Amino acid sequence: MSGQEPVGGTSVSGETAKAGPRAWGGLAVLALPTLLVSMDLSVLILVLPSLSVDLRPDGIQALWITDIYGFLIAGALITMGTLGDRLGRRRLLMFGAAAFAAASALAAFAPGPEWLIAARAVQGIAGATLMPSTLSLIRSLFHRRDERAFAISIWVVCFSIGIVVGPLLAGVLLQFFWWGSVFLVNLPIMALLLILAPALLLESKDPSPGRFDLLGAVLATATMLALVLAMKTLAKDGPTPVAIGTGLAGLILGLLFIRRQRTIDHPLLDLSLFKIPAFSTAVGLNLLIGTTMAGTYLFTAQYLQLVSGLPALLAALWLLPQTAALIISSTLAARLARRIRPAYLITGGMVIAIAGLISFTRVDPGGGIAPIVIGSFLTALGFGPAGTLGPDLIISSAPAERAGAAAAVSETGNELGNASGIAILGSLGIAYYQAIMSGHALPGLPAGARALAVDSLAGAYQAVQGLAPALRDEVLAAARTAFTSALQLTAWAASGAVLILAVVATVLLRHAPTVAHSDSD
Repeated sequence: MSGQEPVGGTSVSGETAKAGPRAWGGLAVLALPTLLVSMDLSVLILVLPSLSVDLRPDGIQALWITDIYGFLIAGALITMGTLGDRLGRRRLLMFGAAAFAAASALAAFAPGPEWLIAARAVQGIAGATLMPSTLSLIRSLFHRRDERAFAISIWVVCFSIGIVVGPLLAGVLLQFFWWGSVFLVNLPIMALLLILAPALLLESKDPSPGRFDLLGAVLATATMLALVLAMKTLAKDGPTPVAIGTGLAGLILGLLFIRRQRTIDHPLLDLSLFKIPAFSTAVGLNLLIGTTMAGTYLFTAQYLQLVSGLPALLAALWLLPQTAALIISSTLAARLARRIRPAYLITGGMVIAIAGLISFTRVDPGGGIAPIVIGSFLTALGFGPAGTLGPDLIISSAPAERAGAAAAVSETGNELGNASGIAILGSLGIAYYQAIMSGHALPGLPAGARALAVDSLAGAYQAVQGLAPALRDEVLAAARTAFTSALQLTAWAASGAVLILAVVATVLLRHAPTVAHSDSD
């Protein structure tokens, strides 16, 4: 703990002391950046059309405005988590908060697309310092496993709320202000963090960190950037030479990174952690949850807007029950974990999540939203235990001095899961949609319009502009039916993957104790 008085520790009786008011106040401070980082992942969903009118980015620039933030968060997580272990997690958190606020101000007043891309890039790097710092500081604040699990459940809830609140907040602000206002919201919140953090958060770091592996940091960042870019390119354009080449480059860089970590005295990432069943299984859980949630959300959000015909803001509101379910299940799981082993809680949750995914298979081309709302609710409810207990297992399995690196691995699993969900499940669904649409004759539809309609459901809506009502209705009916079938196939594939992981989690986590066990760092 770097020589300062602890907020929790071992009592005279030998039991780990309960966290005091200062620790819970520190958790409130850590919730602030968690909320903002996730908000800024989703905020551009509604903002991009407005800023495009002012800044006039071309297609490539618009893509980078949207993607570079998430790219750099994913790429820099492992490096920043390890830096926090060495330099001090509170110090890195405060540095990241200041950089995030400065980049937000630059983004708000960006005079051109290049400026905005640069500001979003700095936001991404700063965001990568915040996420592992918050999770690793939770470990230093809460020494009892039961309290730590509950604290992590709050952390998970804040991250999830931010994803949902981002588009909603953007929609409200755009009614009254210009697009840059969505970035200025970050400033007072980060200022509050910078004021409160020194009073409520104690510094913690590795007392003997060794030499920082700069080459390893470069390889780790390059690996993540290449893999995420390959997945996004695959999802957008299919298995093109660029997607395949970038993916192969990422795999080669990853192998070089792993080889280096095995041979140096002070590795950036301690690979021996993956030999711990609880650690490796929890990382796999993070990866699969991200894959499933991102892959299915890609289709359910489009279904609500393009099949059911809901505007974007109303579609987001119908998914609010999903957030409520996650809040309920995450906090409840932390309580139940005092008496029930993680294996059974996580597996039970997975069964509920599978029921939610099966609900998605009941959608029909008529646009009824009940299967989507029910499925989203049950899926979030089921994934809550894994989302809470997974990060707890990861940081509890790692030595206290490596908490930042372990937290970074947890977050990296999420980021890779999100990217792979869109790439794998998204590509599966899109390919199935295109196969079905290619089999439709659609007589009378011009060749260019037909290509659009076969490409995607959104393309079908563009293709029917100016067509006769009867032909328009025929094309859209075929497209909605094909898209619904694609959503159903994606949901079945996701439910199968979740079932397999549920069995694996039951076996590999069967010896993991309840969080009622008190431990001291």
